[in-house]
Amino acid sequence: MAKLAAKKTTRRREHERKPAGKSVRPQAARSQMKLFEEAAPAPAPEMAARPVKQAKPAKVPKTATPPRRETAESLASRQREISVSEFFTKNRHLLGFDNPAKALLTAIKEAVDNSLDACEEAGILPSLEVTIREVSEERYRIMVSDNGPGIVKQQIPKIFGTLLYGSKFHVLKQSRGQQGIGISAAGMYSQLTTGKPVKIISRTSKGKPAHVYEIQIDTRKNAPEVITEGVVDWPHEHGTSVEMELQASYKKGRRSVDDYIAQTALANPHAEVVYTDPKGEEFRYPRLAQELPREPVAIKPHPYGVELGVLMKMMKETRSRNLRGALQADFSRVSGKVADEIAGAAGLRAEARPKSLTPGEVERLFKAIPTIKIMSPPTNCLSPIGDVMILEGLGKAVPGCDFYTAVTRTPAVYRGNPFQIEAGLAYGGPLPGDELTDLWRFANRVPLQYQQAACAITRSAILNDWKNYGLQQARGAVPTAPMVLFVHMASAWVPFTSESKEAIASYPEIVKEIRLALQECGRRLGAWLRHRRRVEDAEKKRSYIEKYIPHIGIALREILGFTAKEEVKVVETLKDTLERSRAI
Repeated sequence: MAKLAAKKTTRRREHERKPAGKSVRPQAARSQMKLFEEAAPAPAPEMAARPVKQAKPAKVPKTATPPRRETAESLASRQREISVSEFFTKNRHLLGFDNPAKALLTAIKEAVDNSLDACEEAGILPSLEVTIREVSEERYRIMVSDNGPGIVKQQIPKIFGTLLYGSKFHVLKQSRGQQGIGISAAGMYSQLTTGKPVKIISRTSKGKPAHVYEIQIDTRKNAPEVITEGVVDWPHEHGTSVEMELQASYKKGRRSVDDYIAQTALANPHAEVVYTDPKGEEFRYPRLAQELPREPVAIKPHPYGVELGVLMKMMKETRSRNLRGALQADFSRVSGKVADEIAGAAGLRAEARPKSLTPGEVERLFKAIPTIKIMSPPTNCLSPIGDVMILEGLGKAVPGCDFYTAVTRTPAVYRGNPFQIEAGLAYGGPLPGDELTDLWRFANRVPLQYQQAACAITRSAILNDWKNYGLQQARGAVPTAPMVLFVHMASAWVPFTSESKEAIASYPEIVKEIRLALQECGRRLGAWLRHRRRVEDAEKKRSYIEKYIPHIGIALREILGFTAKEEVKVVETLKDTLERSRAI
């Protein structure tokens, strides 16, 4: 029994030492596999094992190299200069010709501005005739004529057939035109919309012939094309007449030609204007002043307003032999002492040759200028309207108002350019009290009709707190009152926001001056309104006195037994005492 137990123990240990999965003996396993293969059915012939072909990868088509669309040579062959006429032909909205109603106003404005400038420069009191004639529903023919000095024959095609051609761009003094682009742009718009040329008649004196031209613009070259030219009988001794046909629309009311003509007469009281609307109705605006405004004098640029690139160019082109002389000759308000201080602050010799200065030295000179105290530029380049003329003009434009006032500020400076702000106000009378104040904006005597929200004048009027003067004002708006505000900016260079000259840029110095002028007008209006309220209260009290004092006299006679004569005396004494006690 002991031997049998030992054998079982040995077998169990051997079985435990065998690895898993190897419990069947190799020979027995082979026998079982053979039996299994014999029992399995033979495979069908078509299913017989055959070599499996490896799948060939799909052929990826070769992508051809795309041809180059352009080369440096082909690009270079198409490059060409773009004329300013071509640019503004595609971007005419920049010049104020973005809709038919505005186009009609802009064309007339440019012609009127040129006429007024020409008359004033020649020392002639302006007499203008503006006529609009309806050709069809969407076409109008306009004519503007003046009694100015006229235009010499050789200059007529260039003035009316070339953009950026004029005499005022390089001169620092107050004028309506600045860029030499307005009247020629109006002619270009006329040519684009109707295909017809601009007609000009001009005579320089009584003994000379009146020349007539019909002109179009070659936009590729920015050059005039003379269609016809000749001599014509003209009844005027001297002056110019411009006539053009354009696609436009005519309307009345605000921002209309009618409104523009009325405001132009207000800002130019020395001018006589006769205006005929498309319906044939004639409006005459007589001359209020028999003298021309003060003639503005051209000034040199102020050092505070010069930029680095401009200063570099001025140093290269100056005729002076040394830096001191260049600063004195080319800038205003620079004396020899100030020039030496500027040169010393820049670390340069006052005797250095300006043309030999390096860009680095000019930049040091540029940075030294603001560190030196220099007088403000002269203001004889400005020609303000004046308080008296503003008041007279407001009285004509808005008759019957209860209160008028006007303010002319002392000249100020922005970026080295002198400017002057004038403001006027008309209140009450026939003006509607439940509407927003009507704001009239002017720049160099020219009414600004569009882009009111983008203008520094509008911003200043909104920022002013009109509640302090007894008026109602909503947030972000001008006051609601029966009032017209008049604001004029006179400057040697008005910073317009675009080429169409419709809004003034909001420089801090300009906004500050406009607000100060409006505040002064507001204080005067507030004092007048308070005085009027006191008068109204006094009238109310007087009515009470006249109503109740006689009854007091009757009561006293009955109580104290006064006679009729004594009663009258007591009533008069009471009235006198009350009148003196409530004196305004």
